[in-house]
Amino acid sequence: MRDRLKTSPLALPLVLRTPSLVLAVLGLVALIALGVRFAGHSVPSAFDAPLLPGPDLVPDPWWYFATAIDFCGEPLGAVLILLLIIGGCLLTHRPRTAVLAVVGCSLTVGVTSVLKPLTGRTIHGSYLSFPSGHTAFATALALTGAYVLAGRLSRFAAVAWLLGLALVAGFLMAWAEVGLGAHYPTDTIGGFAAALAIVPVTGYWIDRIADRP
Repeated sequence: MRDRLKTSPLALPLVLRTPSLVLAVLGLVALIALGVRFAGHSVPSAFDAPLLPGPDLVPDPWWYFATAIDFCGEPLGAVLILLLIIGGCLLTHRPRTAVLAVVGCSLTVGVTSVLKPLTGRTIHGSYLSFPSGHTAFATALALTGAYVLAGRLSRFAAVAWLLGLALVAGFLMAWAEVGLGAHYPTDTIGGFAAALAIVPVTGYWIDRIADRP
């Protein structure tokens, strides 16, 4: 297994190493700033209020679509997705990416779980909401997937691909979480920032450890 890790493609491609670590710093700053700003604030902010759904929503096709997206961030859905990713990584001889998917996503969700009681922000009375673990998980998966193809691209194209995929995945999960009333919009921004802060650093250290003689 050690030999396979050493010869495997990088978890964090060289073309994206510097841009990703810069994004990690920005993500960490944003996460801390939002956490401090909304700690203990269990009401929507001026930014949140216009984006929240109305109180009398009736389930429609969009509601079911949002529920399906939300399932991908639930424990069962997340495990099924990770198993598929691990299988695909092993079949394509990318064990470092498999490790990044598991460790990066687990750390990201773990950090959001720890931060929720620390910030103490709640929605619907007692449900801890900041930052959104679902949004963090979706963004972490997108970053991992972006690294797989980015190694074959120019730096500009790789960065565009990375940001585009992360933003699309993060937005879809954020839309679902806000639409279902599980989070304030700013909670989902915090989840997005958490993934940006954790996944690149995790990939960097996976490569450092795997490349040790």
